[in-house]
Amino acid sequence: MTKILIVDDETRMQQLLKLYLEPKGFNCKTVSTGKGAIQLLEREKFDLVLLDIMMPEMDGWETARKIREFSEVPIMMLTARDHSTDMIKGLKLGADDYITKPFDEEVLLARIEAVLRRTHHANKVEFNGLIWDEQNHKLQYKGKEIKLTPTEFDMLGLFLKHPKMVFSREKLIETIWGFDSNTEGRTIDSHVRNIRDKCRKAGFPIDDHLKTVWGVGYKWE
Repeated sequence: MTKILIVDDETRMQQLLKLYLEPKGFNCKTVSTGKGAIQLLEREKFDLVLLDIMMPEMDGWETARKIREFSEVPIMMLTARDHSTDMIKGLKLGADDYITKPFDEEVLLARIEAVLRRTHHANKVEFNGLIWDEQNHKLQYKGKEIKLTPTEFDMLGLFLKHPKMVFSREKLIETIWGFDSNTEGRTIDSHVRNIRDKCRKAGFPIDDHLKTVWGVGYKWE
């Protein structure tokens, strides 16, 4: 399960982010200070840090700088300040993305997933003999490679990383192709059909795991 560290001095913001992200399959921990974030990152491995900028004592800028001294964990900066100079400053300090408050929850989720796709190049997921290897862009089952197109590979990886999460066709289009895509829902169905056919031929029981949620989309069980 993807682990996210939420760093924000506002308890309400911590709770709102957890309330939204945890049902989406993320494991969230919260801290209220930059110092606390650094201490936790030195002890535990996280997949992403959501870092508020306007914090007392040690602000987000300084926290990001110190994190980059020992870790390459992806950082997304959260702030109420909507200035391009702030965005540039954050990116130069090593942040991977920047989003302003208040933000749309669906946009935040899509941006988080985009950052994880860009930064987790060495990600590997194993499931009942099926190995999804992002670094080498290979899918194998019991030592036999299953040839997928890049889009099919990304889509299967999304399902594997978020088991039991239901993805609507619209959400799959946004996540895989982007917000401005003209891709239609029928394209999603075609890719899912191809994934199932190729996995069946390799002997993997795909129909036991890649499920259709009628009228909504798909999920992995």
